[in-house]
Amino acid sequence: MKITQCGHSAVLVEVADRRLLIDPGNFSDGWHGLTDLDAVLVTHQHPDHIDPEHAPALLAANPEAQLWVEPSVLENVELPQGKGIAADSQVTVSGVTIAAVGGTHAVIHRDIPVVGNVGLVISAPGEPTLFHPGDSLAAVPKGVDVLALPAHGPWAAMKEHVDFARAVGAPTGFLIHHGLLNERGYSLSYNRIGEMSPTELLDLRHGNPYEF
Repeated sequence: MKITQCGHSAVLVEVADRRLLIDPGNFSDGWHGLTDLDAVLVTHQHPDHIDPEHAPALLAANPEAQLWVEPSVLENVELPQGKGIAADSQVTVSGVTIAAVGGTHAVIHRDIPVVGNVGLVISAPGEPTLFHPGDSLAAVPKGVDVLALPAHGPWAAMKEHVDFARAVGAPTGFLIHHGLLNERGYSLSYNRIGEMSPTELLDLRHGNPYEF
């Protein structure tokens, strides 16, 4: 499995000779211009996870790519194609299994409506298993080898991120959802979570493929 971080929560996963892009949002642009994608996956409807301005061009440049999104995305974001993947269901893209877990976004504030969110567990025979939770720390799937761990959000505190990393127990991982952090904030999350959880964190902000 090769993983390329494309900024914020956007992650390119190359596994079993397939290329899957997760959460091409408007806090990142490293995914602009990507081609030869087999699937585009979206955890929820917020624009930092699905960019309504640039996503249509991405899909047009990848006409053979399957688009699987949390179901409410289809109702709230104008996209030329796509199918819903609900929590507790799974789909297969040419031998790669994508399982959806969770179901709801973390609470930002009691006065802000909660939207849908699916964490995505990506696996293939003989490959590591990746978990990208989107914007929720509620679901804790078993057997995760690589954790895409949110570094920061208006919906969580560091103590929750530490406990989430401990609960998942993945041996390796990297931070996502860091688009609102400066270098000091990123370093704080990276060092503290790394010290207090069993997960060895890698800094993949360089944007180069890393093989797990």
